[in-house]
Amino acid sequence: MAVGVSLGVFGIGFLCGRHKKCSPKVDAIVESVENNVSAMCDTGGEHKLILVIRMDLKMGKGKMAAQCSHAAVSAYKRLEKDNPVMLKKWEFCGQPKVAVKTNTEEDLHDLCAAARTLGLVTAMVQDAGRTQIAPGSITTLAVGPGPAQLVDQVTGHLKLL
Repeated sequence: MAVGVSLGVFGIGFLCGRHKKCSPKVDAIVESVENNVSAMCDTGGEHKLILVIRMDLKMGKGKMAAQCSHAAVSAYKRLEKDNPVMLKKWEFCGQPKVAVKTNTEEDLHDLCAAARTLGLVTAMVQDAGRTQIAPGSITTLAVGPGPAQLVDQVTGHLKLL
């Protein structure tokens, strides 16, 4: 999204510079957007979403992708309701998402509890059981989007998928 905003700002700036038809008001809006994006993406403000996938279920790649998608959408909706400012920071700074692995449902519950203790958004996915997995199986946990430093306290020890 930041790329889109930047390209839009560049395009407006290019047209205004070339045709000299833009008002000072438009120039002020362009400058405000540039400053806000820059402030949201400063080095101290990194945000990310971690998707923790259970490997003991032996899901296929497509199934894992679907479960991660469910978790990401659910976490997004929760953060949109609970903390829209943090959501905007994550959106404007590239929406980082990282998939990591764990081996048990108990691990997912422990990670979820640790994340909630730190005030992070979490979303667990429980499978409907229509394809590869038994109904009710918890397959994936989303941690965040949230401040990278906090998210790493919960998931930093897990290996990449």
